[in-house]
Amino acid sequence: MNKTKNDLLQGTLTLLVLRTLARGPMHGYGITLHIHRVSNEILRVEEGSLYPALHRMEQEGWISAEWKPSENKRRARYYSLTAKGRKQLAREEAGWAQLTQAVASVLRFV
Repeated sequence: MNKTKNDLLQGTLTLLVLRTLARGPMHGYGITLHIHRVSNEILRVEEGSLYPALHRMEQEGWISAEWKPSENKRRARYYSLTAKGRKQLAREEAGWAQLTQAVASVLRFV
């Protein structure tokens, strides 16, 4: 992924992770796989960005985490969206809609 796409992703990482966790609990690797697959392999979330973001979101109370066995029987930390996280997701989605509408307005202006 080139630097421009990476910068854009950093600005939307919270939104993408919260939306992904709205589907149900996932471990970190599952979150990265889901985002990569759903974006038609365009978006790639690196561990160096994901885990600090998950930690921050957990501190904010938007997600909770617990250790459980993964699909391959290894211990993994599973993250879940909290009620506070659902409210934040709604705010993030509204902000994203406002931002994309503003950018579209600028692009259409002649």
